[in-house]
Amino acid sequence: MTASGQPEGGPGILWISRDFRFQDNPAMLAALRQGPLLPVFVLDGQTRAQGAASRWRLQQALIAFDAELRRRSGHGLTLLEGEADHVLPELIRQTGAVEVHQSDWPAPQMRLVQDRVRAALKPLAATLVLHPGHLLAHPARVRTGAGGAYRVYTPFARALRALGPDLPVAAVGARISLRVMPGIPLDRLELAPDMARGAAVLAEHALPAGEAAALARLEDFLDHAADYATQRDRPDMDACSGLSEHLALGEISPRTVWAMASDRLRGDAGGIAKFLSELIWREFAWHLLIAFPQMAERAWRPEWDSFPWRSAGPDLTRWQRAETGMALVDAGLREMWVTGRMHNRVRMVVASYLTKHLLTDWRLGLAHFEDCLTDWDPASNAMNWQWVAGCGPDAAPFFRIFNPEKQAAQYDPQGTYRQHWLKGDGAQAYLRATPRGWNLPPDWRESSGLEAGRARALAAYGAFRES
Repeated sequence: MTASGQPEGGPGILWISRDFRFQDNPAMLAALRQGPLLPVFVLDGQTRAQGAASRWRLQQALIAFDAELRRRSGHGLTLLEGEADHVLPELIRQTGAVEVHQSDWPAPQMRLVQDRVRAALKPLAATLVLHPGHLLAHPARVRTGAGGAYRVYTPFARALRALGPDLPVAAVGARISLRVMPGIPLDRLELAPDMARGAAVLAEHALPAGEAAALARLEDFLDHAADYATQRDRPDMDACSGLSEHLALGEISPRTVWAMASDRLRGDAGGIAKFLSELIWREFAWHLLIAFPQMAERAWRPEWDSFPWRSAGPDLTRWQRAETGMALVDAGLREMWVTGRMHNRVRMVVASYLTKHLLTDWRLGLAHFEDCLTDWDPASNAMNWQWVAGCGPDAAPFFRIFNPEKQAAQYDPQGTYRQHWLKGDGAQAYLRATPRGWNLPPDWRESSGLEAGRARALAAYGAFRES
């Protein structure tokens, strides 16, 4: 031991981005083989630029991960502020380490940061080592016969199932040796001050954060998944897994989810099989984003760059504030503002209303979701918005226009979901969470205009095709 009480030898630097877990974490295992673990989270400009709700949820992930680190080692996470290409080389100089290990979060913005870090480490003879874990399978494994990325879900899913996802690696031991470095005290961190009074309301409705909560939630879901296939589209029922936040933050890996769910398939009547297909949709979104990094900014189908989308205006503002007068649309937008989540069926209806009935640019809707979702995932958010708008890969045709009233009658037949968010306790929570400057009326107001909006959308699409 050194005089400071630290184990001898250079530390294994673990640069954490979206990997707040101890099971199936190859990067952490590799760092531990280097020496005492030095887990570092870098609070950079990219993190500060995330949506408010996802930053709030990130802070909960940091707190839960730090607590588990302290339980296993007696010490916590090192939190540093600055750009990674400045912070990490300085750590190399201070510690004598020669490698930085990171779970590969393949978001386009992170790719740019990783390139800068590699360049900054090179003069120090140090390297950045990326490890799998965010995906079920490396994109290089799942390719078409021509060697490209799949653009359609069904053949992608067939290929992935035939190859089989990667297997999870062993869990990290119950006790670990940790290297301590000075950093920002976690109890002084405030990642989402811009949420103002909405943060307190969100905290009331938040799901527990952390790996233990993710594993417990998965076990509970698998125990009751028999009706998932038939009930997953019902926002008035608690039939979904609730794992999206945990997957977005890496509190559980998709490989662990797949392995645990697959173990239950024998006695399942279809619910778990359907759940696995939904996990493949998440995978498909990431493979698409890797192949087309501009997916959040540009239409996948180039001809859609010239579609006459409407820009920001009063219609967008009313949609953002859940004042469209369409019950299912406004209920979903209120649910998202209060809880940071929105039922997937409702997300499609909400997005269709903005892009079809209001002809508003899908990127404006994407940005609002990014700001409000605690389970924000750049790949799924981009793919789903383009899918609904009709301009993405394997997209729904533009003339497929969700009717909010018919969708509500089919999937919320007793009106339970709408009642809660428009007139019940959810409505009161929404009024407490929204900015006072919005001056929202205390009672929700219904309005019409569905047929006019549909006709306008079809006319715009017809003119676009002719041009």
